[in-house]
Amino acid sequence: MSKDLFLMMREQEVQTSNFLPTKKEVIASSEKFAKDLINAGEVDKVELFAQAIRMSEALAVITDQLKNSLPQENFEGFGLKGTYRNGGSTPNYSEDELWSKLKEKLTDREMLLKVAMKSNDTIYDSEGCEVPRVSENIRKSSLSISY
Repeated sequence: MSKDLFLMMREQEVQTSNFLPTKKEVIASSEKFAKDLINAGEVDKVELFAQAIRMSEALAVITDQLKNSLPQENFEGFGLKGTYRNGGSTPNYSEDELWSKLKEKLTDREMLLKVAMKSNDTIYDSEGCEVPRVSENIRKSSLSISY
């Protein structure tokens, strides 16, 4: 039963005049395929989703392995363009004593602001200044999946 999604995807045609479809063609075809499956109502959506997640993981591993086997140079072919970039470097700020102290103060201030948000009383910092109640940024709800 776990190969059902793969077989259904194999039967799905990608409408293209090229040997390999473009990114837009792949996206459009995949969206149509998924909508047709959902609208048909003949499949267990959770099971199909589980199969899609597993296939996605497998393809990610295959893609990473293939990408890592490519030479570290620019290439163009089969509708892809690869550009090699050196990793570069960033300064290690934590080695600076002043930076570390400022970062610690910033972390302490964040904790104080969180306490002020939850408190019904007015909160003051160590210098006697009132700690304001700041607004909240609302994160988008999402569905977390693990297996």
